[in-house]
Amino acid sequence: MTNERKMELLAEIMDLSPDALSPDTVLEELDEWDSIALISFIAMMDDEFGKVVKGMEVKERKTVAELMAMMEA
Repeated sequence: MTNERKMELLAEIMDLSPDALSPDTVLEELDEWDSIALISFIAMMDDEFGKVVKGMEVKERKTVAELMAMMEA
């Protein structure tokens, strides 16, 4: 999966335009990165990648790049 597609998925979760995000975007600075987005990310990881991730794992991530890395691991 391309980084562009990963960025699209993340933007969709947060109801943002993909160009509103960059790998360096700090998650806590985004109003859209809330508990609903976190749960949506967990669900997306299962649906798109067949991966089960825990909420605490996701909460430890600080940037969009770190979320994208979870999509690879």
